[in-house]
Amino acid sequence: MQFGRTYEEFTVGDVYKHWPGKTVTEYDDHLFCLLTMNHHPLHLDAHYAGSGTDFGRNVVVGNYVYSLLLGMSVPDVSGKAIANLEIASLRHTAPTFHGDTIYGETTVLGKTPSRSKSDRGIVEVETRGHKQDGTLVCVFRRKVMVPTRVYIEERGGEQPGRPDVAERSAASAPARKTEK
Repeated sequence: MQFGRTYEEFTVGDVYKHWPGKTVTEYDDHLFCLLTMNHHPLHLDAHYAGSGTDFGRNVVVGNYVYSLLLGMSVPDVSGKAIANLEIASLRHTAPTFHGDTIYGETTVLGKTPSRSKSDRGIVEVETRGHKQDGTLVCVFRRKVMVPTRVYIEERGGEQPGRPDVAERSAASAPARKTEK
């Protein structure tokens, strides 16, 4: 399974459709709010959201939607990243509610070889998140420093440090003690 890309594997204009989507539950939203100390009643208080806002119900906190889309993009975009350099822009374009399913896709906007080190480059991407009905809910652009193939090869390949576990047959496995 591929996890991220090297600099050479990015092509300007390519679109990666992240799979699977994620249905946002009330639990997801409330836990994220509590973990990040965002106690705004629009996200946590159903009575307030239902009677005191234009939405008529709780709205999923925008930073969760952004974080979810960022996470969805990792296997396609930044799984091999040396560094996440910049979030150039972030827009929330429509509300997300409990029960909505978010789908993401990322477009490669540009790529620039590093000026200081030949074993890496900078890739600029735009990630867009849509709800199940196609409504655009979030758009952000970011720059990621990614390795070249040379960088990966010089550091031990795709999964450096992963132990090479040999399969053992049942006959060569140590006997298990059983209690009586």
